[in-house]
Amino acid sequence: MPMKIKVCGMRDPSNIKSIDALGIDFMGFIFYNKSPRFTNYSSDHKSPIKAQKIGVFVNSSQEEILTKVVEHQLRYVQLHGSESSEFCAQLSQKGVAIVKAFQVDNFFDFELIKAYESVCSYFLFDAKGKHYGGNGIQFNWQILKNYRLDTPYFLSGGIDLESIEKLKNMHLPGLYAIDINSKFEIDPGMKNIELVKLLTQKLSTLKYH
Repeated sequence: MPMKIKVCGMRDPSNIKSIDALGIDFMGFIFYNKSPRFTNYSSDHKSPIKAQKIGVFVNSSQEEILTKVVEHQLRYVQLHGSESSEFCAQLSQKGVAIVKAFQVDNFFDFELIKAYESVCSYFLFDAKGKHYGGNGIQFNWQILKNYRLDTPYFLSGGIDLESIEKLKNMHLPGLYAIDINSKFEIDPGMKNIELVKLLTQKLSTLKYH
């Protein structure tokens, strides 16, 4: 099947509408107030869109997450902090579908995240950097050839148009979706429509299993 695409860090209503019209699969909205892409306008993602909405949280309380899920009709929550598997389990039991993010470096041990498998719909692998996300850097994707878990994952971190050709030749097990952000921006939170369109065209030939 064609590779899925998530565009993260959206907040401008007009830009949201234009990106959604490209037929992307997921759209990410950041509810972390230290991010330059923090969604701080209540109208940002209340307008109907075709893409599935993912709310991004960093060490938020369950109460805050549950409130945002209802208020903004989020399909998934992406937990990008140090949330435990027990925390994820409690949210899952309340009907919340979870994408758990992990920062990956050359020493990352996939065995350490097995406890999350039963309580998460997807994982997200991002580059380990100074911030929780949006660092605009890539990690060594060769590491993902060691992935043996059953949970499919989103790949994030410094992905640009040139990355797609690289991915075509890697055949990474478990790869489900590409998560793009800073490399496709005009300004933080404002995506370049033409660049994203080119990406969707390139991704149409990249498959996942």
